[in-house]
Amino acid sequence: MLFHSSLRKELARGFGATFVALITIVMTMLLISTLRLASRGRVNPSDVLQVLGYTILGHLPTILTLSLFVACVATLSRMYRDSEMVIWFTAGQGPARLFVPLLRFAWPMLLVVASMALVVWPWSNQQIQELRSRFEQRSDVERVTPGQFQESADGSRVFFVDKDSPDAMNVNNVFMSAQDAGKESVTSARAARTEIRGDDRFVLLTEGQRLETTNGKESLRITEFQEYGTRIGDSNAGGAQRVNPRTLSTMALLAEPTSVNQAELSWRIGFAIAAFNFLLLSLALASGNPRSARSGNLVLSLFAFVVYYNLINLGQSWIASGRVGFATFVVLVHGGVLLLALLALAQRHHRLSLRAWLRRGRALPDSAQAT
Repeated sequence: MLFHSSLRKELARGFGATFVALITIVMTMLLISTLRLASRGRVNPSDVLQVLGYTILGHLPTILTLSLFVACVATLSRMYRDSEMVIWFTAGQGPARLFVPLLRFAWPMLLVVASMALVVWPWSNQQIQELRSRFEQRSDVERVTPGQFQESADGSRVFFVDKDSPDAMNVNNVFMSAQDAGKESVTSARAARTEIRGDDRFVLLTEGQRLETTNGKESLRITEFQEYGTRIGDSNAGGAQRVNPRTLSTMALLAEPTSVNQAELSWRIGFAIAAFNFLLLSLALASGNPRSARSGNLVLSLFAFVVYYNLINLGQSWIASGRVGFATFVVLVHGGVLLLALLALAQRHHRLSLRAWLRRGRALPDSAQAT
């Protein structure tokens, strides 16, 4: 049908423009966040682009869902304003009949959103955690970028080494500021190297000076040394780490249905369901009142998206804390939104009005009384 094909083409143009705008904004915000993590010593500066790419992959379900929702609402609202819907209605069709062309256009995106939320999201989080863990397992001296101030893994030390250092294991012109057990110290040395002694990792400073102060006291202790060593961590810093549910696959979450795993599973499944619900909501929310602003529908749609998205995140915390069950949350929230969307669409399709129904109810007793 010509009308359906033109509708899908316009939806594709709107979706593409919205997606490009959203991905640009999200990339800028995530780049700033990733650079902040790198400056704090939590991410290797050389891995910034990798972390940024994996993070964007994890946020793609949200971006795709919002792009599809905004494109549908904007296209349908434009059709209302330009009286194209009048032609559709005079042909004996209603808003509900538009669901078929919308679904034909949106079903690839719905599959992509579901696969991204169920498969790509945990994989990208796992890759980010591996990069961060690999960087955190390195010694503090190895993590320092020459010519830049950088924090240690636990945030208790600040390092600076000269740009002319020969390699990561042996550095020149070292500055270190540390806080430990109510004491603050500033240490400078001409050179430093790392060594492993037993199960501990040490950094050995040579030809330097150490200034130490105690909190609450005015005394200052100055020490000059030829060689000074300080422990900076275990040689096998991997150790046992608590598994983050975000890094577990969907099958692993199903195999171990703890409250935390079910909370993460509700978020993944919830986005796949929410993408379909937003498709129905776009039909219910789109309208073309010439007396209202053109952006009124978009503002209302964005508000609905924010509320629904926050409900999904809030439900995740509720399930993790045991305040609500997994099945109960899915039925109440997603089933409730689906029911509201269907009711609103039925009201628009059959042109039902509460005011007209009340008037009809008043007219029936009057007619009965007149007879």
